[in-house]
Amino acid sequence: MNNIKLNALERVEILTLQDNTIDITMMDNNAIIQRAVAVKEGQIKNSILAEHGFSALVKTTVGEKSHTLLFDFGYSEGGAAFNARALGVDMGQVEALALSHGHSDHIGGFAPLVEMIGKKDLPLFVHPGIFKNPRYIKFGEGLRFDFPAVTRKDLEQTGVRIIETKGPETLMDGDAVFLGEIARVTDFEKGFPVAFFQEGAVEKWDPIEDDTAVVMNLRDKGLFVLSGCAHSGIVNTVRYAMAVTGIEKVHAVMGGFHLSGPFFEPIIGRTTEELRKLNPAHVIPMHCTGRKAIQYMENAMPGQFILNMSGTKLTFAA
Repeated sequence: MNNIKLNALERVEILTLQDNTIDITMMDNNAIIQRAVAVKEGQIKNSILAEHGFSALVKTTVGEKSHTLLFDFGYSEGGAAFNARALGVDMGQVEALALSHGHSDHIGGFAPLVEMIGKKDLPLFVHPGIFKNPRYIKFGEGLRFDFPAVTRKDLEQTGVRIIETKGPETLMDGDAVFLGEIARVTDFEKGFPVAFFQEGAVEKWDPIEDDTAVVMNLRDKGLFVLSGCAHSGIVNTVRYAMAVTGIEKVHAVMGGFHLSGPFFEPIIGRTTEELRKLNPAHVIPMHCTGRKAIQYMENAMPGQFILNMSGTKLTFAA
């Protein structure tokens, strides 16, 4: 594999427009963490919404030049957009879009957010697997729940320019890379056993091969890996990021690690141990990682763990 060259960034900022939790009284701000506040116009009236979804603004900086990416779009139609307004975000700074995979908790708020950005022909990076339909969760015979279809027509109606790729693609003049389809090499990250799709009349297990991540390189500190749900496995994701970039040092691993519920709780310990071997300076599990896994990682990696939530801005400097 020819390595993708990433710019050495001086700063990476991640503003979470949607995550599963909110605690407006944390008051644990520091050089890295900036929490959303309840105060607006001098009154305690500002609300931040938490949903089972994920959306993040990613701002990269080298010298005087910054770029901004919107990675994923939340669950409900208005949740992430509501938070963007509550946080006073200038959405007009966004110059590229990326989707981690085609599930509703990552694409649901797409149209309102693109409307807030107010630009036409924005590049939207996606894996072509997002357009599989129908895709669904199935618990035995007769209990099936479909994901809303993602269609090119619906996306293009917002004025975006869809860029479909199975391989890695650089974003924002080389400040980040969209990983594309992630190689699955671990023996314990086996995917979502109850996910299916139909190809013609044939039902098939859905490996969710569209699952991907966005990766950056913080100068002298290493990779910043930001996943959506990590259906490919968060350890697979980090290892693939290392292979694609040729960078072995990992500074931060952030995102949904999909370790919630009875199918995935058995691998919480192994996943945590493998992450410890990768030795990132920061581990930031969120969204679909699940309460048990987040607590386990906090206990196992207390010096590396950061608690994320809706409205939090994390700043990492070289």
